[in-house]
Amino acid sequence: MPPCRMHDYERTVAGHVLETPATFNFGADVVDAWARDPSKLALIWCDAEGNERRLTFADVARASNRLANRLAARGVVKGDRVIVMLPRVPEWQIALTACLKLGAVPIPCITMLTERDVAWRVGHSGASAAITSSAETPKFAAAGTLTAAGIPGGTATLKARIALGPPCPGWEPWEGIAAESDTFTAAEVAAGDPAIMYYTSGSTGAPKGVLHAARGLHAWRVSARYWLTLTGGDVMWCTADTGWSKAGTSICFGPWSRGSAVLFHDGPFDARRRFELIERYGVTVFCAAATELRRLVLQDVSALDLSTLRLAVSAGESVNPEIINAWKRLTGVDLLDGYGQTETLMTVLNYPGMPVKPGSMGRPLPGVEAAVIDGRGRLRTRNARGRLVIRAPNPQLMLGYWNDPERTEAQYVEIEGGRWFVTGDTVDADADGYLFYFGRDDDVIGSSGYRIGPQEVENALIEHPAVQESAVVGLPDPDRGQVVSAFVVLAPGFEPDDALVLELQEHVKRITAPYKYPRRIEFVGSLPKTVSGKIRRDVLREAHSQARIPGSVSR
Repeated sequence: MPPCRMHDYERTVAGHVLETPATFNFGADVVDAWARDPSKLALIWCDAEGNERRLTFADVARASNRLANRLAARGVVKGDRVIVMLPRVPEWQIALTACLKLGAVPIPCITMLTERDVAWRVGHSGASAAITSSAETPKFAAAGTLTAAGIPGGTATLKARIALGPPCPGWEPWEGIAAESDTFTAAEVAAGDPAIMYYTSGSTGAPKGVLHAARGLHAWRVSARYWLTLTGGDVMWCTADTGWSKAGTSICFGPWSRGSAVLFHDGPFDARRRFELIERYGVTVFCAAATELRRLVLQDVSALDLSTLRLAVSAGESVNPEIINAWKRLTGVDLLDGYGQTETLMTVLNYPGMPVKPGSMGRPLPGVEAAVIDGRGRLRTRNARGRLVIRAPNPQLMLGYWNDPERTEAQYVEIEGGRWFVTGDTVDADADGYLFYFGRDDDVIGSSGYRIGPQEVENALIEHPAVQESAVVGLPDPDRGQVVSAFVVLAPGFEPDDALVLELQEHVKRITAPYKYPRRIEFVGSLPKTVSGKIRRDVLREAHSQARIPGSVSR
C-alpha cells in the first residue's frame, strides 16, 4: 500500500473512522498476526561496534512467548506492573511484547535513572517484576524499601527479577528463558484495561505515573498512518530513548501496527553516523528530537546516498523554522514537526501533502477534536490564543495518573456541554485552524527532548549543605531548547565561586538522573515569592530575559 498523503485535510477528518475493538492485546493482535509470515522483518539492531541482529515478527513472537511463560511461572499476572529498564537492544521490544501478551502493564524506564528514581517507581507503582540489564541491577537495591525522597515506606515486592547480561546474584539470567516454551496463550485484554504506564515529571512533586489503556495502543496507529505515513515496506528509525512514550509510539506500537520494520541503534550520538546508518539500512522515515537535528543539519552528506529517505519528523520540543529549512536543503525531504504529551501522545501534527506553516505544530490528528479556551472562557478553533484542550472521551487520552484520581480529574474541564482534557499548554490558533505553540501553563522544563520537573532538581540541591534555598527554571538555549538553570541562596559560611558551581552540579548528578543537573547556576540573595511563600519562577525567567537578577553572582 502506498503512503497516506493528506491532500484534503477537512475531507480526511470527515471520513476518518477508527473502530476500537472490544478487546485488544498488542502482542497477539499485532505481533503474532504479522508473525504468520515467517519472513516478515520486524527489527534491525546495530551498535557502535558494528554488531548487527535482524529479527522477524516470528522471532519476536517466539521470544516474547518464552518470556511471558517465565513471568507467569514466577507469579506475574494480568494487571501487574513490570519495570522494563533496558538500553536500545531487541530485548526491550521483546520484554514489552511479553508483558502485553500476559496482560501485565510494562513501565518503560530510561537507564539513566538513579537508585532513588528506581525505588520511587517500584514503590509507587507496586511493581511485581523488573527486567533490566546486569549493569543496572544495583539500582534496584532499595526497590520496595525507599521512596524517591529516600524515606522508608515502599511496600512493593518483586516476584520476578530478570537481568540481561552477566550473572547477577538474586537475578535470573535472560539467557535462561530459552528453556521455556515458545507458545503462549495471550490474555484477553478489554479495550479499557490498563496496558502501559510511563512516568513523567511535573512542575511540583515526584514523577507521576501516566496510565494508558489497551485502546490507546490500538489508537496510536493513527499518527503512524497520517503523520509518519508508514507502510509494510518502510524502515522507521526513531532515536528516542527507551523510557520515552515517543519510543513506544515510533519504535514499537506505531510502526509495527502498520507492518513496518524498525531500526534500533545502540550507540552514542554521532551526527555523521546518523546519516551513514540511514544509507546503510535504507531508512525511509527518520524521527529525532530538535536537539539532534540542530547538529545534523551542520553535516556534509554530499558523498552519501540518502535516496531511500522520504520523510523526517520531530517531536518533544519545537523545531525552529530555520532548522526545518536547513534539513530540506540538506536531504531534499520534508521535516514535519508534531505535538504530543505523555498523557495524550501525538495529537497535533503536520502531514505529508498538507501545506506547512513555519513554526506551526500543525492541525489536530484525525479522530482528535482539539480547541482553545480563550481568555473569556470560550471554546475556539480559529483566531484565538488560550489553553489547548482535547475533547473527551478519546482513545488516545490516558486512563489517568496512577493512584491519583484527584489529580486526574483536575486535568478535565466541563465547558459548553462537553468534557475536555486540559493539556497545560498555551497555543495560538490562526484563521485556518493551524496551531502554534506559545508556552507551558506550568513550569516543566523541556531540555533536549526530556521533561524535567524543577522541584526534583530543587530537592536534590537542598540536600547539599551549601544550599539554603533554590529555585530551578528552564531558560532558552539555541541547542537544547531550554537548559536547567538554578538560582541558589547560599547557607551562612559559604562563598560563591566556580568550584562550588561544579560541586553542586556533580552533587545533583549523583542524587538524581544526570540529565537533570543545572547547566547554569546563579547565586542570589533571595528568591521572589508569592504571599503564601510559593516561589515565583515566572519572575525569575522574565527578569533573566531582561537583565541579570538583582544581587546575583552568575557562574
